Amino acid sequence: MSMLDEDPTPIGALMLQTLAMPADTNPNGDVYAGWLMSQMDLAGSIFAQDIANGRVTTVAVGSMVFLRPVSVGATISCYAEEVEVGRSSIRTLVEVWLQESISAVPEKVTEGEFVFVAIDDNGRTRPIK
Repeated sequence: MSMLDEDPTPIGALMLQTLAMPADTNPNGDVYAGWLMSQMDLAGSIFAQDIANGRVTTVAVGSMVFLRPVSVGATISCYAEEVEVGRSSIRTLVEVWLQESISAVPEKVTEGEFVFVAIDDNGRTRPIK
């Protein structure tokens, strides 16, 4: 899915849902992009761990464009979808959607490609089984 879709809807599995809190925002009440990226990384890693049947680590993040600010109090939902699984790597697409209130229509905030590598207990790359 592209950020330019005319009528986008979330794709993939819902992996994380949380509230934007005041500690995560700038003085204007908008969420920091870094906080949002960390939520995406968490969602993607939960998804990748299921595929890898164990521990993974983030090795790359693709470019992102933020379509709108996220205000304090908004509910954000992160969805993940498998793009490609290699010998030890998992490439995922993670989308973020927000809902300002219970009655509001969800809106897409951003998407990004995250690459994870399966690792063993010593932090060394391992094959995905």
